[in-house]
Amino acid sequence: QVHLVESGGGLVQAGGSLRLSCAASGNTIDISTRAWYRQAPGEQRDLVAALLSDGSTYYANSVKGRFTISGDNAKNTVYLGMNSLKPEGTAVYYCNFHTYYSVDYWGEGTLITVSS
Repeated sequence: QVHLVESGGGLVQAGGSLRLSCAASGNTIDISTRAWYRQAPGEQRDLVAALLSDGSTYYANSVKGRFTISGDNAKNTVYLGMNSLKPEGTAVYYCNFHTYYSVDYWGEGTLITVSS
């Protein structure tokens, strides 16, 4: 079992920056992918960025060049650095750990509000 806790959300003006953190506890030995998703009001939950076990990364087109996903294995933490935030980035951001056995663990989410 893996428990995830996100932090770092809040209110930011358009063009500003934030960094989200997701701290994991429990058995993370089978984790293959660490990722961030977001869900805007009335919308589906979408993948924003992913960090694979080989160190490669994936970014949604809408955040390429502005967001950076990184991890600290020693701290069992994954981060999402976000620059040049846009109002359409207002959403609840969720941390996700995916295992080699197709089990998904989710955090409770952290709200980011980007004001115009």
